Amino acid sequence: MNQGTKQLFVQTASLVAGFMVWVLISSLMPFIQADIKLSSTQIAWATAVPVILGSLLRVPIGYWTNRYGARILFTISFIIMLLPIAIISYAHSILMLISGGFLLGIGGAVFSIGVTSLPKYYAKAKHGFINGIYGAGNIGTALTSFSAPVLANLFGWRGTIKLFLIVVLIFAILNFIFGDRKEQKVNNSLSEQIKDVYRNPKLWLLSLFYFITFGSFVAFTIYLPSFLVNHFSLEKVDAGLRTAGFIALATLFRPIGGWLGDKINPFLILMAVFFGLTFAGFLLSFTPSLPVYSFGCLLVAFCAGIGNGAIFKLVPLYFSKQAGIVNGIVAAMGGLGGFFPPLILTILFNFTGHYAIGFMSLSEFSLSSFILVVWLYYQDKLDISTKIVDTAVDGIVVTDTNGIIQRVNPAFKRITGYTQEEVVGKTLSVLQSGEHDNEFYKNMWFHLKTNGLWEGFIWNKRKNNEIYKEWLTITAIKDDIGETKNYVGMFSEENDQMKEKR
Repeated sequence: MNQGTKQLFVQTASLVAGFMVWVLISSLMPFIQADIKLSSTQIAWATAVPVILGSLLRVPIGYWTNRYGARILFTISFIIMLLPIAIISYAHSILMLISGGFLLGIGGAVFSIGVTSLPKYYAKAKHGFINGIYGAGNIGTALTSFSAPVLANLFGWRGTIKLFLIVVLIFAILNFIFGDRKEQKVNNSLSEQIKDVYRNPKLWLLSLFYFITFGSFVAFTIYLPSFLVNHFSLEKVDAGLRTAGFIALATLFRPIGGWLGDKINPFLILMAVFFGLTFAGFLLSFTPSLPVYSFGCLLVAFCAGIGNGAIFKLVPLYFSKQAGIVNGIVAAMGGLGGFFPPLILTILFNFTGHYAIGFMSLSEFSLSSFILVVWLYYQDKLDISTKIVDTAVDGIVVTDTNGIIQRVNPAFKRITGYTQEEVVGKTLSVLQSGEHDNEFYKNMWFHLKTNGLWEGFIWNKRKNNEIYKEWLTITAIKDDIGETKNYVGMFSEENDQMKEKR
């Protein structure tokens, strides 16, 4: 087994364990509130607090993973997690629950370790699928949602929490023994990396998209157990099983989303994802019956899983040199996306008596994200076109219908000596050599306007007044209704090689 495959197994299993611990409070909340008297607002805070540290700590953990390696970060994280588990197992008040729950967030923060470490072992074409497989480690939340209520019926909720001390200790040892001691390290300054990326709008757009997709996953994971018990009067174990089904579906489709991102444009995938989330949020806002509500939740799980996988295909694609810090920022925003909804839903329910506005917010945010993805998709295509023009060997000049220069490429300067600033706003006459009479240019424009194309040899003049011969092709660029909007000229200076070819 090569090192990459070995680390994929070890780190994915570690993420499973971390996420199992992360949702302990929300999975056992129906049992905890029967023992500790809590208001609906206190329940919302107790279940949401683990998300805070699990989100904010993802930024430095992504950076530290690049600097120290996944082995050290996973080992230390699991050792620290022993403390909050112990605190919660002896909790008798909301203060102890929140104190332990805050540190419990480390279980969610470890997500940044694998998405930063694992791409180092694989080719870029596989990053989407590999990060998708690793991200499937969030199945740990399903395992806890399913098993914790069952174990709590047998051993009590405090005894169930103490069992997780064993799980955490085992994974601390496993990472210390089997972690890669020779992982490639990146020792760039944290401040320098942040300076390199914080002005890039793609960072914040990806953060917004993950805020919606992963935030939806986390929010539903921590809120569903209590919501199903309180709103639909389900049994605690039944609510846990349904929550586990939601998590399992989202987890299953995460690597599929990453795999699809490797095969087709990830922006097309995200369009479908946010369209689906828009519809799901709209459906849930009408407070439907349990079957319809279940369908809406499963649609959220499907879209969130696909979206989570696709987004982490885009991160290393755009930020290969700053993957650690960017993974941390995007992942942190995703975690925070799961922190706010439970609190907002509770506050809105206390004010209005229903959850419609909260679920409609999911729909509106998703619709806004859909529009932004469409814009990014076409902007990306435009960027590619711009790069093609800028890297072309031939000189390229774009004019309006009156022959006024709008833009030139770097090769234009290399051939003519003129910079873009010197020629924009002027006509092509700036290049005229005087070797051709007016009849030549009249024929050129006649053919261009009649056929939409002219090509041939022409003598032009450089900035230094040197006259040279070039092969010029001018094409009319038309809109959808056939009207000419611009002319594009491509030219190359005639040299000995061109003469031989002709």
